[in-house]
Amino acid sequence: MSFELLRPFLRPIEPLLLDDEVSEIMGNPNATWYAERAGEMLPQPGIFFEAGSLRTGLEVIANHLGKRLDEDNPRLHAQLPDGSRIAVWIPPVVAPAPAVAIRKFNSRHFTIEDLIARGTLTRPLAEFLAEQIQAGKTLLISGGTGSGKTTLLRILADAIPDEERLVVIEDTQELQIRKPNIVATESQMHTFKTPVSFDDLLKDALRFRPDRIILGEVRGAEARTLLDSFNTGHSGSLATIHANSAIKALRRFANLVLRSHSQASYEDIEAEIGEAVDYVVHIERQPGCRMVNEVLRVADYDRRSRQFLVEYAFQADARAELEAIPC
Repeated sequence: MSFELLRPFLRPIEPLLLDDEVSEIMGNPNATWYAERAGEMLPQPGIFFEAGSLRTGLEVIANHLGKRLDEDNPRLHAQLPDGSRIAVWIPPVVAPAPAVAIRKFNSRHFTIEDLIARGTLTRPLAEFLAEQIQAGKTLLISGGTGSGKTTLLRILADAIPDEERLVVIEDTQELQIRKPNIVATESQMHTFKTPVSFDDLLKDALRFRPDRIILGEVRGAEARTLLDSFNTGHSGSLATIHANSAIKALRRFANLVLRSHSQASYEDIEAEIGEAVDYVVHIERQPGCRMVNEVLRVADYDRRSRQFLVEYAFQADARAELEAIPC
C-alpha cells in the first residue's frame, strides 16, 4: 500500500507530512502536537483529531503494514511506505489518547554545500573531513537523538571514491548513499521466523567483499564484530553512535564491545579502539540548527594511564573566537 492511501488517516497532520523542512512530528496523549523544524521544537496548536479518530487511524495503518495495534499489542514501531518511521503507544501504556512520533524520511539528497550554508560545519572543516575519508580513515560520528548524525554520515560518505565497494547496514534504509558499487541492507523489514539482527548482517557483510562498511548505528552486540572488521582490513568505514561528546563516544564504543565480550579486559578493548578509530566527529542539536561541535583525532591508547591519546582537530568554541557562523 502506498503512503498516499495511508495519509487520509492522518489528515490533520498532513501539512507537516508534506513539509520538507519538518523532520519529526510528535503527538502527545494530552492532544498537544509538536514538530521539529531545523532542529527547533515548535508547538502546533492548530492540530485537532476528533475523539477516537487518531487511534482508529493508527490501527488501520498498523493493519495495512502487517502489524497489530490493540490493547494486547499497545506498541507499534514500523516503517511507512515513504520510508518514514512511526512509533506509537496507545492505552493502557499511555492515557487518555495515543502518543505518536513520526521521524520523516526526506528524499532530498542534501549536499555538503547545504550543511555549510546552514552553519553545520565550515568549508575548511568539510574539506578536511573529505580528505580523511578519501584517505581511508575510519570515522565515528557521535551525537544525541535527532542531532543529525545520519544526515552527516550520508553526506560525508559522498567523499568515498566511486571505485570502492560499500556494504551499508541499517535498521531501516535512511542513508540512501549514492555510489555505483553498494549493497544496502536493513534488519527491521525482515519477517523471517528467526529475527535478523544488526550483528547477523554485519557478520554476513564480511563475506560480500566490502572495501568499507557503513553501519547506521553502533548500539549492541554488533560493536564487537564492527571493531573486529576495523582491525582486519576494513579501515575507512563509517558508523554513528549515541554519545554526549567525542571522548564519551569512544568510551561508549568500548562499553558496547565489553557487553558482548566480557572475557576481554576493558583496557584491551580500548587499546583495540585506539588502533582502529582515526577520528570522532561529534554533532549537536542547538536551537535552530545542528552543528559539528568537535572533531577528535585518535592517535593511540596508553595502557599505563588507561587513556586514549587524542588531540582536537576542531572545536567549535575555538572556532567561534575566529569567525561567526550563523545557525
